[in-house]
Amino acid sequence: MDSQMELEFEKSKSGDKEERFEAYQTILEATDQKVDWAYEVWDQLLEDLTHKDNHQRSRAAQYLANLAKSDPDMRMMNDFPMLWEVTKDEKFVTARHSLQSIWKVGIAGTPQKEMVMEYMVERFKGTDEKNYTLIRNDILQNMRNLYDHYNEESIEQTALDLIETVEDKKYKKKYMGIWK
Repeated sequence: MDSQMELEFEKSKSGDKEERFEAYQTILEATDQKVDWAYEVWDQLLEDLTHKDNHQRSRAAQYLANLAKSDPDMRMMNDFPMLWEVTKDEKFVTARHSLQSIWKVGIAGTPQKEMVMEYMVERFKGTDEKNYTLIRNDILQNMRNLYDHYNEESIEQTALDLIETVEDKKYKKKYMGIWK
């Protein structure tokens, strides 16, 4: 990793609000492509998933999701449960930002996609979570993003089958809007 990217990671933790946001944007942009330095930050990001600062937890989750495509050792297959926990964070904004980026793990390869789909399907079925309608919306959007990437009928069918289980007509219609 070059010194500029090291600096961005530092700024994303300790700079002022504007510096942190700019660093966050830079890191997400850099990790949108495969990078050869993923493992230089991987363990620290895993640690940050349980950081006392919810912003740190959120950023770590989003960075790791983006770095899944730069994971030739497939560490994510073992580390995913820790990442998934942040999607249930006590701070709903942290949970939601983490959940909205989780689909990026699925574009790293077929095993990752299948794992992410499995977790999302299971989570969709739950209705005892606070804000579960928003969570379901994010899950379906994630599935849509995976579908757009892979163009696999099975992803769309899974989403449509889940939508079919929704009893509230208003939400069923809203969720279908993601697939129209």
